Amino acid sequence: MAKREYFGDFGGRFIPETLEYPLRELDRAYRKYSRNKAFQDELKFYLSRYAGRPSPLYFAKNLSKEFKLRIYLKREDLLHTGAHKINNALGQALLAVKMKKERIIAETGAGQHGVATATVAALFGKKCDVYMGKVDIQRQRMNVFRMRLLGTRVLEVTSGSQTLKDACNEALRDWVTNVENTYYLLGSTVGPYPYPLIVRDLQAVIGKEARKQILKAEKRLPDYLVACVGGGSNSLGLFHPFFKDRKVKFLGVEAKGKGYLGHHASSLIKGSVGMLHGSKSYVLQDKFGQIEEAYSVAAGLDYPGVGPEHSYYKKIKRARYVGVSDKEALQGFKMLSELEGIIPALESAHAAAYLKNLSRSAKKNSIVVMCLSGRGDKDLEIVNEFI
Repeated sequence: MAKREYFGDFGGRFIPETLEYPLRELDRAYRKYSRNKAFQDELKFYLSRYAGRPSPLYFAKNLSKEFKLRIYLKREDLLHTGAHKINNALGQALLAVKMKKERIIAETGAGQHGVATATVAALFGKKCDVYMGKVDIQRQRMNVFRMRLLGTRVLEVTSGSQTLKDACNEALRDWVTNVENTYYLLGSTVGPYPYPLIVRDLQAVIGKEARKQILKAEKRLPDYLVACVGGGSNSLGLFHPFFKDRKVKFLGVEAKGKGYLGHHASSLIKGSVGMLHGSKSYVLQDKFGQIEEAYSVAAGLDYPGVGPEHSYYKKIKRARYVGVSDKEALQGFKMLSELEGIIPALESAHAAAYLKNLSRSAKKNSIVVMCLSGRGDKDLEIVNEFI
C-alpha cells in the first residue's frame, strides 16, 4: 500500500473488495481537483460568500483575565449552519458535482455534519440521505428537524449502540450497494484513505486563517493550540498548518464521559491500536479486538475511534491528548456562556473546560488559540437537564 495512504504507521485502506472501486475513483478525483485552480476558486467563493469565511479570531478578554492567559477563540460557531462542518461539506459536495453523482449520503452524531451535508445537498440540487443513531436522533431533535426542512431523509439506525459508530456502518453498507450514483460525504478525519486526507485538507482552512490572524494580533505564533477531539476534524484543521512550528504545542481534548470504565470516548488516552471503519488507528476495544461502546454527553465526541493522523501525532509526541469529563464539560459550557456571552457546542465546551487545567501549568500570559468548533443551540435541551 502506498505511503501516501498512511500517517506514519496509521491509516491505510482495510476494506471489502466492493469498496475498492469507489475509493480509487474518489482518490483520482481528489488528486485532480485539489490541484485544479478553477475548482479551488469555486470552493473559496462558497466558503467566503455562502459559509461566511474567514471566521474571526476573537480575543476573549474575560476568559483571559480569569485564567491569566491570552486566550483567542477561533469562531467556527459563526459560520453558516453553526459549526466547522460546513468547510468539509462544501468541498466534498463540489467533488460530488464534478464526479456527476446524483445522490449524497452521510453519517452524523451530533447532527452538525448532517445539517451541513443536507445544506450543501440542497444548494447543489442533490438527493440526500443521512444515517443517524436512534440515541442521537432523540438527543439532537432540533438538528433532525433542520435536516428534514432542508429536504434530506434522516434514516434511523437501531443497531449496536445506536450512535455515531453504527451510523457510519450503515452509511458504508449503503455506499457498497449504490456506488454508481452515490457520493459518501464522510464527516471527519476517519475511515479508509483518502477520507482522512481529504477532510484534513478541507478543514485546514481553520489553521491557515488562525495563523495569519494571530500573527497580525500578537506579532508571533501562539504557545498553545487547544481543540476538542472526537473523530478529529476541527482539531486537525487547526493543528496541521502549525505542524512544523515545533514551539507551538498541540492539546487535543477528548471526552472522559462519566469518568469511569466503559463510559468514556477517550480513544487516544484509553484505547489501543486496532481497526475501525477501514483504518488503522487508536480505538476503544476489548482484549479480543471487539469495538467497545463510547459514551459522552456530547454526541459529536461519541465515537470509539479517532483519525489516524491524530494517532500519528500521539506516537511522535507532536500533540498531547487530555481528557475532560461530562461534569467538567458542562462547567466549561456555563463558564463560556457567562464570561463571554458565547454559548458553545458541548463538544467545544470540552476544550473550554480544559483551559482551567492549562492555566495551572502554562506560563502567565501564554498565548492560547482555542477552536470554538460550533455553537450550542443543538445542546440546550441536554444542558437543561443538568443545570
